[in-house]
Amino acid sequence: MSPDTAGLHSISVDNDSDHAQVRSDRVKGRTAIVAGAGFGGLAAALRLRAKGYDVQVIDRCGRLGGRAQVFEHLGFRHDAGPTVLTAPQLFEELFALFGKRFSDYVELVEPSPWYRFWFHDGETFDYGPTEEETEAEVARLSPDDVEGYRRLGAWSKQIYDVGFTQLASAPFHSPLFMVRQIPHLLRLKFYESVWSMVSRHLKDDRLRRAFSIQPLLVGGNPFDTTAIYGMINHLERAHGIWFAKGGTGAVIDALEQLMLEEGIKIELNTTIETIKIEGDHAGGVVTADGRHIESDLIVSNMDPVHVYRHMVPGKTQGLHARLRSRKARLSMGLYVLYFGTTRNYPEVAHHTVWFSERYKELLSDIFHRRVLADDFSLYVHRPTATDPSFAPAGQDSFYVLCPVPNLSGGQDWSTEGPKLRDRIVAALGATMLPGLEDVITAEFAMTPEDFKHDYLSVDGAGFSLSPLFSQSAWFRYHNRGEGLRNLFFVGAGTHPGAGLPGVISSAKVLDTLIPAVGTSASQSTA
Repeated sequence: MSPDTAGLHSISVDNDSDHAQVRSDRVKGRTAIVAGAGFGGLAAALRLRAKGYDVQVIDRCGRLGGRAQVFEHLGFRHDAGPTVLTAPQLFEELFALFGKRFSDYVELVEPSPWYRFWFHDGETFDYGPTEEETEAEVARLSPDDVEGYRRLGAWSKQIYDVGFTQLASAPFHSPLFMVRQIPHLLRLKFYESVWSMVSRHLKDDRLRRAFSIQPLLVGGNPFDTTAIYGMINHLERAHGIWFAKGGTGAVIDALEQLMLEEGIKIELNTTIETIKIEGDHAGGVVTADGRHIESDLIVSNMDPVHVYRHMVPGKTQGLHARLRSRKARLSMGLYVLYFGTTRNYPEVAHHTVWFSERYKELLSDIFHRRVLADDFSLYVHRPTATDPSFAPAGQDSFYVLCPVPNLSGGQDWSTEGPKLRDRIVAALGATMLPGLEDVITAEFAMTPEDFKHDYLSVDGAGFSLSPLFSQSAWFRYHNRGEGLRNLFFVGAGTHPGAGLPGVISSAKVLDTLIPAVGTSASQSTA
């Protein structure tokens, strides 16, 4: 458990005048509640405010950001959730809604390299920030793969031009709309896995690993995830990989400042117990302390698996939602070890992916067999490579993420967590962080149990639904709630999926579903 999550479950109570104000506003037909304050929820709140709604954001955590919390522990700072920022233009759009500039609130810097890949044989591969640097690294590792790398980039762009540019912010509620995409999907070989797609272009196993890893960043197994997610490669090349000075938490702080400037109400440390049903529509929420807060529409940024299983009666749900919830295949879980070191490791890159000798077999253990193997692959985040303020002078801050089975695997994390910690520290100490056992300090960890407890994530899954084709686009949870009017969904579990570009784009879908204040629903493009 993280050191500052003890307050995540306390309930704050609005005074009577605030509660009365919410009720009186409802008569005006312009109130909106955003349930959950992850990136998708914050983007939704801003888009609704730009449409003229009086918006109230409610979240159970002690600060905005959902899984993008910030932990301060014994002089070290850690981003708890996402640490890689791509597609910054999506943030720029949110600020531009109000005539403001994202760059006036946040300073972005580009790590070099974007990623370092560390292989089990001690070889490394640096990716980015320029095409010339990446191609030089490809040539160093496997000269015969340079042309294949270029073909991979061109193919990824074709996927991106359809999958992201045209469809990421398009609502997928109609099966006919999905059917119309079949020619595009066939042309882009959607039936391939990301691994198969990458392997068509690259021969070297190390490069295949490096360029197939992206599905893990959104909760998927590269050997199962549809090749449509190969668009991430072009997304990175086209828009770069960035880090906000101050960390991802600085982006959350900037969004909070913008929300307050624009009059959005924020209520933290408050758990929503259920959606309030009035006939055939959602009419508000009920908090864990028994308050009924009414609103004209609800946007849920909560895990939709949790919402449909526990917060909305089955008889009010559409058939698609009931089937999706019953057969949901969830992403893997995450074990995250946070720590500081009493020395610097200047040779360690900002972002490192550390590979086990096993790849496909290890992923099968995690996703299919749901067993916790003795080996592992890791993502290592060293923000002090770019921003020394994350640690005391002369020291480093680290976040090490290890994909593990979600709670359906039945592991007892009270015993498995400490053992996994020891294996990780020993492995890193023997490779990229020599002497780690002697300099590690201020450590704590999160397990799938914490994701379930802190974020109401079903089975402690790190990214809600896994990005299989059978759980993408029309097959994923729809952005418009099913069976109930005035209920909408944003975030990792709904279209277009997990990752910062995905969850922010899910809020953009709402622009075609929710009319501006003063516009009748019939005038909406929904």
